[in-house]
Amino acid sequence: MEEYKDVISSLCNNIHTGLIDFSEPRSLASMPTLASSEFITNKQQGDWAEDVIFRAINDNSNNIVAVRYGKSDDLVAGDEGFEEFFNNYQKELDTIGKRPDILLYKKEDFNEAMGYDISSLNSDDIGEYVKKAVAGIEVRSSAFLINKYTEETNKVVRENTQKVIELRNTILSNYADLLEQKRPEMIRILQQLDETSVRTLDYRVTSWRSSQRLQELSSLLSDIKKCLKIIQKRNALSITPKVEDLKVVYKWIMTYNVPHFYVQVFFDKIYGVSFQQILELVSNPDLEDDKYYVEQDTKNQNKTTIKIPSQNGICLAQTVSEPNHHSVRKELNKGRLLFYVKFDGGEAFLDKENFDTLFNCSL
Repeated sequence: MEEYKDVISSLCNNIHTGLIDFSEPRSLASMPTLASSEFITNKQQGDWAEDVIFRAINDNSNNIVAVRYGKSDDLVAGDEGFEEFFNNYQKELDTIGKRPDILLYKKEDFNEAMGYDISSLNSDDIGEYVKKAVAGIEVRSSAFLINKYTEETNKVVRENTQKVIELRNTILSNYADLLEQKRPEMIRILQQLDETSVRTLDYRVTSWRSSQRLQELSSLLSDIKKCLKIIQKRNALSITPKVEDLKVVYKWIMTYNVPHFYVQVFFDKIYGVSFQQILELVSNPDLEDDKYYVEQDTKNQNKTTIKIPSQNGICLAQTVSEPNHHSVRKELNKGRLLFYVKFDGGEAFLDKENFDTLFNCSL
């Protein structure tokens, strides 16, 4: 049976170098000089998401133990000691790759002496132990209620679909003679419009001005086109691996040969996808803008991000109770003050069957 790391290596070789070239060294990161309140709040949200996963597994599993593994120092740019922390982190990325936030162990392989947090231990000292893990989880967070988001986007789709049907009926009833003269193929296109075809159907808009009725027809066809664009717009929240992280995740997998996964924590649900599936998707250009999207993420310093619609992943928790939150004052050097939001509490209710399916182990 082919080893996991060999499967991953083969997939990486099939990814177009225009997206990412695994044969090239990773781009060196610039050390940030100042932290912002937004940055620290986002970091706190990420820490909360990791904690929710960590507690949900350890509080509910009979067979699996979650162990904190990813670098989780609370230092931020502007703190004393941050430069040393940052430089050491960059060296580790080049040595072993990027540590996932959480490792999963079978209970019989869990080292009680090391405990539930090995994030501060030197990679040289824990290498053999890391190799015994059954999975590594990279936790991503998203400040959305996915149920509310889905409800609102579905409402917009329904409203625009209804508008398309009404416009279609108006055109076929009052302007079919003009279409027969100018663009007879449009009659067939309009006749095909229904609640299913509106998600894929497209056509070229023609602007006619030589008569009042032709102008009216052009305007109606243009209105349908606008509605179709809204309906066909990507309207799902996503699992969001950054392209620049693929190399350092790949490096970690080559080092330890442990299956790797991305888990996206929303404030009401949790979804997951395997790193292998991510590579399978992006190695197939025909699936872009359908099963995945590649975008510059303005909310993440314009970094190129792969966005996999959450419904294409596996739902690990249908329900998440929201955390408590409160404001925190942080004083940096030279008396600079930052105020950010800290999260605590909340609970994820794991779907055992889906958990077992994604991670190929029994919760």
